[in-house]
Amino acid sequence: MTITAEDPIPRLISVDDHVVEPRDVWSSRLPAKYADAGPRVEYLPKGIAELAGGEWLEVPGDGPELAAWWRYEDKLQSIKRVTAAVGYPPDEVGLHSVSYEEMRPGCYDAVARLADMDVNGVEASLCFPSFPRFCGQIFMRAQDKDLSLLCVRAYNDWMVEEWCGKSDGRLLPLCLIPLWDVDLAVAEVHRNAARGVRGVAFSECPPWLGLPSIHSGYWDPFFRACEETGTVVCAHVGSGTKTLVTSADAPDAVTQTLLFTNSAAGILDYLLSGVLVRFPALRVLFAECQIGWIPHVLERVDDIWVTHRGWALSHESVPEPPSNFFRRNIWVSFFRDEAGIDLIEKIGVDRACFEVDYPHQDSTWPNSRDIALDHFGHLPAEQIYQLARGNAETLFGLTPVNR
Repeated sequence: MTITAEDPIPRLISVDDHVVEPRDVWSSRLPAKYADAGPRVEYLPKGIAELAGGEWLEVPGDGPELAAWWRYEDKLQSIKRVTAAVGYPPDEVGLHSVSYEEMRPGCYDAVARLADMDVNGVEASLCFPSFPRFCGQIFMRAQDKDLSLLCVRAYNDWMVEEWCGKSDGRLLPLCLIPLWDVDLAVAEVHRNAARGVRGVAFSECPPWLGLPSIHSGYWDPFFRACEETGTVVCAHVGSGTKTLVTSADAPDAVTQTLLFTNSAAGILDYLLSGVLVRFPALRVLFAECQIGWIPHVLERVDDIWVTHRGWALSHESVPEPPSNFFRRNIWVSFFRDEAGIDLIEKIGVDRACFEVDYPHQDSTWPNSRDIALDHFGHLPAEQIYQLARGNAETLFGLTPVNR
């Protein structure tokens, strides 16, 4: 589209959306012997879930209304309204379970998703998973790891061939890895990169999943594979399946407001671990982290690097100010963050990407272009383009539009 003074926002690229997996993603791809163990959807009485430390606690209810539940091995997990919230007013969005028939089709149907993107002025979209959790940790926690590996590969095949395959490049593939085995993870990165995938989901803080940290060197083969193939490491907020809770009686609003601290912790790990020294071309995206807090964290980590160098091991793995690595290797995304736009020069206008978060409750659909216009429509045209889509084009190697 042509960008004009009257309409300065180009068609957007959203680097953080979500897909509610269709019922047959795994049942149509797994060997027949896993029919009673692999993920499949059952309609059971609706229930109410509780989110405790990043984990869902729920069981079906006993009423007449039915909802869609994923059954995998011996576990049940419902699809919740908060996950498929678009089209519903805030007062009707909660942790209760819903059926596919109660969702907007764009949640799970690629053709309908493209139509909803058109309504919203969105050119392209990167979608994180729902049932497997944001980086596929549900498969890591399963008992049968042979089945887990098949589930990861089946999801990736569906993501590439079906969800994205007929979208003419508008739905950008984001694949999973077998988190429990770094060698298998490397193989899956290469398998998907060979068919054009440029994004892989990873945890913002692997130790929160019981995995080795990025400080340990364990993940270096994975990072090397991502660097070699140009695959972006995509860490969604909450992908450590842990959230900061101030007290047992604090309302959920406290935890929701504090979610950015997950991403702050993850970013600091990358800045101080030496990973970005060893892999200088590695690209990392922190999704749904917002951006207004970043200038202080960068200023603070550089000060720590200097003033606490005698005991905090700040120079042990990092030979230059840590913020330099943020400027070279890390991208972040936002949707509603006027404070961040006010500080965009300190953050780096080339570091921030816009997101829609469809179909979650935070989603700006169907008013994303209006929100983008309100937030950064006053900036110079080049910066508007960067935030709306240019930075995402650079990050994922996409072709720019004519301006």
